[in-house]
Amino acid sequence: MMVFACISIGLLLADSRMKSLPVLRQVAGTVLYPLQMALLLPRDAIGGVGDYFSSVSALEKQVRELKRQQIASSQTLQQAQLSAVENNHLRKLMDAREHIPVKSMLAEVLYDARDVNSRKIILDRGTQAGVTLGLPVIDNLGVVGQVTRVFPFTSEVTLLTDKEQAIPVQLLRNGLRSVAYGRGKSGALELRFTAPNADIQVNDIVVTSGLDGVYPAGLAVARVTQVDNNAGGAFGGVTCQPLAGIANNTQLLILMSTPDLPPRPPEEETRALKKHIGKMAPIKEPGKDGVPAAAVPGAAAAPAAVSPAATPATPAAAKPKETAR
Repeated sequence: MMVFACISIGLLLADSRMKSLPVLRQVAGTVLYPLQMALLLPRDAIGGVGDYFSSVSALEKQVRELKRQQIASSQTLQQAQLSAVENNHLRKLMDAREHIPVKSMLAEVLYDARDVNSRKIILDRGTQAGVTLGLPVIDNLGVVGQVTRVFPFTSEVTLLTDKEQAIPVQLLRNGLRSVAYGRGKSGALELRFTAPNADIQVNDIVVTSGLDGVYPAGLAVARVTQVDNNAGGAFGGVTCQPLAGIANNTQLLILMSTPDLPPRPPEEETRALKKHIGKMAPIKEPGKDGVPAAAVPGAAAAPAAVSPAATPATPAAAKPKETAR
């Protein structure tokens, strides 16, 4: 131990005073470098495997977090888009509400009716909100339907395309009047009982005529998509596509009053025809009992025209008078 201590002290003095060991140190480090690297390989391998698995776990956790954030962001984006669409639709409804001459109320669609064979929806407004039977329902584009059933807090609306619905309409271009009937599941309307040579063209706009006293005049209803002018038949076929969002609305407007129509003229009183039945009187022979031959049956004033002096007051003369009675 003393020998090695002395050697160490001698090397320190030689290194500090004569500066002769740096070259030897560099040579020794160059020679021993491969051995050092070989000895460090197991340690680096073990550390690399640990780092790999830890990095994989961290990456998986980061990926899961990023996916969760992506889903949350997608939901937020979808909700924002839905809110933007609803706000845009509500703005349009409010703008349409300002241009409608009658009072209206905003309602939200809860769900479709259970009957698959009918075209009906359920709204969140009922009798508590003042909804009554027969009120029209519209959106910002046109007529949607009519309230057909009312409950305390909800109401049922039959859509315009239902087979049981009909609405008086007229063409916006020339004022031709007709009646639009729903076609059920096809989601279209049909103008029935139109003449084959009627002035109806594709892309004509159909509006309400207001003759039924339910829908205000001038509300958009549909656009003509097909005209079948069958000259051999009595009527032509006209198919229309509704302009309103029949199947994709979430908010609608209920018109709370129907248009005021002028009062109907009073009905003419039927006068019973009185039948005048003439009284039959016996025809008297000329010169007999003093009655002239010009007397005719049914002349009630004939007996009064004869003077009392010409007709003797005898039972024989009074007998025809009783017969006339």
